[in-house]
Amino acid sequence: MVPTDGALTGWAALAWSGVKWVDGIDRYGASMPATIVTPGHYTRARGGIAISHERLLPTERRTDTSVVLTDPLRSTAYEVRYAPNLLEAVRWIDLVAASDLVSIEELTAYAATLTAWTGVEHLREALAHADENVWSPMEVDLRLTWTVRLRLGHVVTNRAIFDLEGRHIGTPDVLDLERGVVGEYDGGVHLAGKQRAKDLVREGAFRRAGLEYVTMIAADRRDPTDFKRRTLEARARALRLPADERLWTIDPPRWWVPTNTVRDRRALTQAQRAHFLRRVA
Repeated sequence: MVPTDGALTGWAALAWSGVKWVDGIDRYGASMPATIVTPGHYTRARGGIAISHERLLPTERRTDTSVVLTDPLRSTAYEVRYAPNLLEAVRWIDLVAASDLVSIEELTAYAATLTAWTGVEHLREALAHADENVWSPMEVDLRLTWTVRLRLGHVVTNRAIFDLEGRHIGTPDVLDLERGVVGEYDGGVHLAGKQRAKDLVREGAFRRAGLEYVTMIAADRRDPTDFKRRTLEARARALRLPADERLWTIDPPRWWVPTNTVRDRRALTQAQRAHFLRRVA
């Protein structure tokens, strides 16, 4: 039972609020305890329940169908501050932003209010690597392999690519803007049948526009060594491509409706959300 001045926080509050891909199971398949923040009561942790005695402002509490939760900013910041490493911390921000509950700008402003809180520097570092436009958790691993492990700059997620006449070529998982390298994550569904055929057509379209292409698979998430090597090889090939053979741009035509940020998506009507957020590349 949640004390009268307490609230459910962290992943459990985010899952209750409808954040996609958050279900209390971490990326390694282990169960995570639900956390109750109880600043004014002594409450013991027990099976499946963790306790936080951090300060809780009344403005950070809300009731959702009789369940008292901390708001999305507080809930997200809690998981990020206590994440075991930078990659896990960034993952939390990305997944919550993908549900449009919290923007990077809002979380940055909130972090500025947490002077001397446990993990606040961890939160600020993670914000510097976060992205508001992921479409799956696997894309986070792919992007961070490039930006954190390989220290590549100018990497964007799910950014629409057009030919020089304004026709949409495709929307890759990640794109190295500096060299023109597309990165895609291929799960089991991509390995056979119609989806595999579709992926090959898509890869061909990117290559004809002058883009290099590299794929991450499930094994690369466990050990990214070979994926990093393939990425660097693709970047080296891209560097040799003459400038006049780069037949692509991320500058959209005037008719294109942007959905790259939380702000963009919040501005959409319900009909626009149903149409533009179908995640069809």
